[in-house]
Amino acid sequence: MSTPAPTTRQRWTGLAVLVLAVTVVALDATVLSLAIPSISETLRPSGTQLLWIGDSYSFVLAGLLVSMGALSDRIGRKKLLLTGAAAFGAASLLAAYAPGPGWLILARALLGVAGATIMPSTLSLIRSLFPDDRERATAIGIWGAAATAGAALGPVIGGLLLEHFWWGSVFLLNIPVLLLLLVLGAWLLPESRDPEPGRWDVLSVGLSMAGVIGVVYAIKEAAAHSVARWDVPVTFLLGAAALTMFVRRQLRLETPLLDVRLFRDRRFTAAVTASLISLVGLSGVIFVVSQYLQLVRGYEPLQAGLAELPAFAGSVAGGLLTARIARRFGARRALTVSLLAMGLAAGALGWFQQDTTYLVLAVSFLVTGTAEGVVYTLGADLVLSAAPADKAGAASAVSETAYELGTALGIALVGSVVGSIYANGLTVPAGASPEVAARAGESLGAAVETAAGLSPDLARPLLASAREAFVHGMNSAGLLAGVLLVGAGLLAWLLLRGLSAPTAAEPVATGPVTAGPVTAGPVAAGPEQPETAEHAEHADKPHVPA
Repeated sequence: MSTPAPTTRQRWTGLAVLVLAVTVVALDATVLSLAIPSISETLRPSGTQLLWIGDSYSFVLAGLLVSMGALSDRIGRKKLLLTGAAAFGAASLLAAYAPGPGWLILARALLGVAGATIMPSTLSLIRSLFPDDRERATAIGIWGAAATAGAALGPVIGGLLLEHFWWGSVFLLNIPVLLLLLVLGAWLLPESRDPEPGRWDVLSVGLSMAGVIGVVYAIKEAAAHSVARWDVPVTFLLGAAALTMFVRRQLRLETPLLDVRLFRDRRFTAAVTASLISLVGLSGVIFVVSQYLQLVRGYEPLQAGLAELPAFAGSVAGGLLTARIARRFGARRALTVSLLAMGLAAGALGWFQQDTTYLVLAVSFLVTGTAEGVVYTLGADLVLSAAPADKAGAASAVSETAYELGTALGIALVGSVVGSIYANGLTVPAGASPEVAARAGESLGAAVETAAGLSPDLARPLLASAREAFVHGMNSAGLLAGVLLVGAGLLAWLLLRGLSAPTAAEPVATGPVTAGPVTAGPVAAGPEQPETAEHAEHADKPHVPA
């Protein structure tokens, strides 16, 4: 059930509002990265609490996105978007004035709940605003550029604010933007929903959230400690069991929360996998590099933010150029090459040292940002084009779940690996008290803070050892992220093998498909040709998911 088709002006002004919304949510995922040293000094969190401050936002958001995407299809995408924006503002106030690490973790979790109502609504509203394929390709390119640019711009804005204000100011930044979003969104956005949404299955909501959070928590704890801890494999098995039950339930329900049959389309599966793993690499790199620039190289917060500016510029360029790149080279080549480029750039962290020239860092940031802009935008278009229009909210939620789950896994996995290697590699100078050793072993930020209260004879060797141990952890984490991204590139190449997509100017073939349209839309279109005689024989037939 949708309102009458909006005019051209209404479509593009509506897109501007959606860009504002997605930028705020993406920005909040990374804006805190440069504030970690300041938070360590002010709130004195433990190493585990520090990871949860970074993780809780993305964990909760990832766990709720599928549920909220389906809810937006039922109650209205505009209504849920505006409700989420108001809640996001309230949670931002709580985070800004959190009196302790526990309160900040709670506030970040509430931000995740609110963010989960915003993200799927933005992408599904684009589907309603832009029925024309070519216009929608351009709109998704702008939307994707805003999302990746928001994540990349977070450290820059965070650094600027931290140069003049306390760490809570990074959350107060949300308030005026959200007020503008509420006013303009109520005025400019059309309402749309699924005309036959079916009932809201509460058990599916619980299973999806329990499964996602259980599996991610287990991976995080296994990376930080050891699978020998009894609760780690138990939590993983419980989470995996919940996800299995969720999938089986969706296959039985007449109106499922998530149509898992969409994964029969290899384009859909390739896009979701690529988005997930690319964000593991990107968020892990941002989390580690922000600390590296400030605590190892000695950059001020603003200077560190500006140092990461090439990633911002690259992500904007990559998102805006995705449609042209994919039409020129094909979705398969564009997605695969972008993932491989990200893998090489992230893997370069494996050779960074304390005195590595900034030019090498800048090139790595630029390549990472540009490739991520292409992967994220192309992945969103593949996902959205594979879904029926009335299920746009639930399908776009899958794309956003991959985005946020990748962010959470990146911080959890990469951050935990760095923390574990750091703790094992730290050498505390003789003469330091056990309390000093315990505090310095929690994180590099804690070591820097602890060294400030020691004599120079103890402080210098402690800082030297802490920085060396952190860089060693960063090297290992960079190589891990690089391997994951290269593996994702090879998987995307295999999944998209033999699949072709018409250009936006060509008619889309119709035929009996089981999971909605399988054409990849104008962004995914390109000169991909069947690679075998068998593929060539059937190239003119519609693809039926296996």
